[in-house]
Amino acid sequence: MSDQQKEMRMAYVDTIMELAATNKNIVVLEADLMSCTNTGVFKKAYPDRFFNCGIAEANMIGVAAGLSTLGKVPFASGFGCFSSRRVYDQFFLSANYAKLNVKLIGTDPGVTAAFNGGTHMPFEELALMRVIPKLTMIEPSDPVSCAAFVRLMAEEYGCHYLRIPRKPVPYLYPENEKFKFGQAKVLKEGKDVCFVALGSLMVNQSLKACDELAKEGISAGVLDVLTLKPIDKDAILNQAGKVRAIISAENAQMMSGLGSAVAEILAENCGVTDNCCGGKSNCCKFARIGINDEFGEVGTQDYLVDRYGLDVGSFVKKAKELLG
Repeated sequence: MSDQQKEMRMAYVDTIMELAATNKNIVVLEADLMSCTNTGVFKKAYPDRFFNCGIAEANMIGVAAGLSTLGKVPFASGFGCFSSRRVYDQFFLSANYAKLNVKLIGTDPGVTAAFNGGTHMPFEELALMRVIPKLTMIEPSDPVSCAAFVRLMAEEYGCHYLRIPRKPVPYLYPENEKFKFGQAKVLKEGKDVCFVALGSLMVNQSLKACDELAKEGISAGVLDVLTLKPIDKDAILNQAGKVRAIISAENAQMMSGLGSAVAEILAENCGVTDNCCGGKSNCCKFARIGINDEFGEVGTQDYLVDRYGLDVGSFVKKAKELLG
């Protein structure tokens, strides 16, 4: 983990600006949140390719779908609560069902919404988006992976959902690191337990937990999921064959999100196929860390991390419980 940090919204905007310089089809749509996403710089540079749709997020998706039919590559952004719950039907039908090319960005995921409170705290959008057929879902863990996936989104035709916090996060990868949809990254190998983590907050909490567990002689590793859909099944099964316990970690509802995806993979493969636990019946143990069927509330991010059991101590405790 690096001491150097960068705002994820700037990693997004800087990359969009870079791409727009050579790809005239890239357009940006906002629902009057330019100051939050910092896309005002795009508006200034490319006023004819920027569309402020006002506080009408569902309509914004309809406009993005229409632009896609004209060959444009629309990037539409908003707070995660609006980019999921409020636009769901339009994104499902007008973009995905219609097989168009809409790139949807949801910011301030989970507890990172902080003082915006429970109404603006998207705990459930991973579950919602995961059931949209063929949708690619990405939650990068640092500025380098964010920029790389924005480039990949622009290159690949189809609908994508990008989930990012706005605030600064640590660098985890070198600038030349290569990424692919559906490919997880092993940030740290462990012999006893592996944290299968999604997003910057959970990946960094997992890395800190590894350090704490090491003090007690427990070898822990971290698998950075990066794309929830398609998910890297082989990487998860590979880790399951090496450790005694797998723990999923997500800044979202555990139901139907990453925890459910990992549970499905383990249940369908452990003790059944040779690519997990060597085909043995005594498979690794499994547990989930995430939001447990609750609404959000107002608070600092640090308070909310503790409030919902996303703190490093909870990671350590869960690992020790599984390992006995």
